[in-house]
Amino acid sequence: MAKAPLYVRIERELRTRLTRARPGDAVPAESALAEEFGVARMTVRAALNALEADGLIERIQGRGTFVRQRPQPRAAGTLMSFQEQVRAWGRTPASLLVEGEVRAASAAEAAALHLTAAAPRVVSIVRVRLADDVPLAVEYACFPPHLSDLLDLDLETGSLHRALHQMGSHPTLGSSTLTAQRAGADGERLHVPADEPLLVETRLIVDQHSAPLEFSVSRYVGARYDLQVTFDVQPPRTGETR
Repeated sequence: MAKAPLYVRIERELRTRLTRARPGDAVPAESALAEEFGVARMTVRAALNALEADGLIERIQGRGTFVRQRPQPRAAGTLMSFQEQVRAWGRTPASLLVEGEVRAASAAEAAALHLTAAAPRVVSIVRVRLADDVPLAVEYACFPPHLSDLLDLDLETGSLHRALHQMGSHPTLGSSTLTAQRAGADGERLHVPADEPLLVETRLIVDQHSAPLEFSVSRYVGARYDLQVTFDVQPPRTGETR
């Protein structure tokens, strides 16, 4: 098996060290790291650039490079808008619109949203979600066709959930399935390699009438986003061993 590029190996070592560091701790200068690893400063800079892209460090002009506070994980059982969550971290949310249209529904989308028309259609909104200009996820969201007015909104700075409330559709309950997949074509949008593992959350949200409201697939960069899951432990059945 071919060895990873030198800057990748340095990045992995620094990433391990960052797990033991505290927010605000200084990161050694490029020159010091280049001397430690016996490489050119350009190689060290490539490793630091990758860590900065993942939001693990920050460079402050005239001061140096420091460990950044990692965002608090989102409780998987809590429904919170992306904008509210990012602001709670003390960071600035933004979105980059990739697609906003009414199109033919896939079989999975039609089933999730209980669409029964002969040729069902959905309101499709695809956005890259960012925190302080760092891409965290690509979100593929679709809605029933009667909500096509969503496409008239500012989909890059506005909140879809706030807009849904204003339109009389209140997101109230959701269920999610978590999987892992390669970044593939989304790697370019997320600034990661195509083989980067992503955390994928497939979610269905219903409204105040228990009618399907939103079906979405959000593909998160695992190094930049955490989900916290609380669970019950089932006792073993009588006569069974663990």
